Amino acid sequence: MSYETILYEKKDKVGIITLNRPDALNALNSQVFSDLYAVITEVENDNEVNAVIITGSGEKAFAAGTDIKEMETLNCNGAREFALGVKKTLDKIETLKKPVIAAINGFALGGGCELAMACDLRIGSEKAKLGQPEINLAVIPGAGGTQRLVRLVGSSIAKGILFTGKIINAETSLTIGLLNSVVPPEELMDEAMKTASIIASKSTVIMGLLKDVVNTGRNLDLPSALAYEIEIFGQCFATEDQKEGFKAFIEKRDPEFKGE
Repeated sequence: MSYETILYEKKDKVGIITLNRPDALNALNSQVFSDLYAVITEVENDNEVNAVIITGSGEKAFAAGTDIKEMETLNCNGAREFALGVKKTLDKIETLKKPVIAAINGFALGGGCELAMACDLRIGSEKAKLGQPEINLAVIPGAGGTQRLVRLVGSSIAKGILFTGKIINAETSLTIGLLNSVVPPEELMDEAMKTASIIASKSTVIMGLLKDVVNTGRNLDLPSALAYEIEIFGQCFATEDQKEGFKAFIEKRDPEFKGE
């Protein structure tokens, strides 16, 4: 299936999604979010894809932000509807049972940073620059920026980024925990593929349960989260992959997982 604003390919059980509006620094408009929702749905139903990478075309930007030209005409209700549409797509990415890696090749600002934060892992090029500069335009982030950022880096650091609108470089983003790793620009996709391939080799059914436990547990109090973890831990033992994993370990061979 082809899309208007993104490119999609599959390679070694990894789905690679490329935001493809290079002339606009991959700015995110309604069509981009619609295309992203559609391709994530495709990935969700494709048993040949076990992990996903999202990156941007060109050398300058992952996504430089939400398309201001589109948003400029919005009134109060229109802004809410736009944000709800974005939320629908980012929630789809966040709750996808297959891990999603953001390969950040340049600017990831505003909505671009929010898209990256909805992914499970973020690998940045040394040229990556991240931030939530919405305050400079007299608005606040409307696609999770005030909430996911706090959960990733803590309230105090998040407020510093949000209140000043400053853009932070890759090294700082790594230090505060916004990025998982930083590599030279020419190594970005190789590093993302290496990580995605490791993930893709695991049991898909257990990986889905693992992602769910982490995402669900962070919104629960600790006793409830620990109880939920035990419940899902028990469910692992109802799968064929668990049996295969234990058997392969005992037999000192690589497991052959079937996602069952």
